Amino acid sequence: MRLRCAVLDDYQDVATTLADWSPVQDRVEVTTFTEHFATDDELATAVADFDIIVTLRERVPFRAALLDRLPRLKLLIASGMRNSVIDLAAAGRNGVTVCGTGSSATPPVELTWALLLGLARGIVTENTALRTDGPWQSTVGADLHGRRLGLLGLGKTGSRVARVGLAFGMEVTAWSQHLSKERADQVGVELAPSKEELLRTSDFVSLHLVLGDRTRGLLGAPELALLRPTAYLVNTSRSGLVDQDALLDALHAGRIAGAGVDVFDIEPLPAGHPMRTAPRLLATPHLGYVAESNYRTYYGQAVEDIEAYLAGAPVRRLG
Repeated sequence: MRLRCAVLDDYQDVATTLADWSPVQDRVEVTTFTEHFATDDELATAVADFDIIVTLRERVPFRAALLDRLPRLKLLIASGMRNSVIDLAAAGRNGVTVCGTGSSATPPVELTWALLLGLARGIVTENTALRTDGPWQSTVGADLHGRRLGLLGLGKTGSRVARVGLAFGMEVTAWSQHLSKERADQVGVELAPSKEELLRTSDFVSLHLVLGDRTRGLLGAPELALLRPTAYLVNTSRSGLVDQDALLDALHAGRIAGAGVDVFDIEPLPAGHPMRTAPRLLATPHLGYVAESNYRTYYGQAVEDIEAYLAGAPVRRLG
């Protein structure tokens, strides 16, 4: 009898077309779910009879309470090699092997710049006006050349964002708690003396940090108040880095020029959520990693993970 594999949150219905599942098709029956399960009860009921689950990024929390309700589950595969919403200890207690896949930082870098450029040049406003017979030119674009880009985080993604900023002729400065001048020099950017100074002096601020105890709520109301009224904030990392209520207040009050956001406290974002209608906000539904190259890696390596598990030698184990 073949094992059953559930692929969760396959919104675009591409999981079985962007990867070759033939190496396991004789031993594994694959079922994709294109709709998100809003509650643990819905998910537990839907996947109770599956031996393998493939989940994308951190869309679905697999906490102890959920894992305890899935006695048939033996292999859980998450895209990427870091996942904060899977209880690895609980998985181990339930006999569930957890594996990951490779992931590229390039798509998030590209989306960061799509949001930043979209904000700076009023792309959505102008495109909407053009398509609805609205005014011909109603915005004045914000220049990038000669302006200051402040990066909170200069890791794999932040450093690539920095290099694009430099190519645009921007002054790029960076800060994080343990960022050294040596690292900043390697990337060719200025080390900001403090987070506060970076916020006060930047025309554009972009976040590229891992969410943890030290970074949660990094930007609250006091920090957002340091931004210039003409400044733009971009967050393609994690919503928990920014106090969402404080951000909404700043947008509604016009204390900043705008924000580009790809991540939210609740995903998918519920209908009627204030983030859906906030002024001065350019928002996308967590598209940072959603690119063909990443999807081919995620699903292709998911097949490899299944093959290896069936061979008794799991690869890319998490935890």
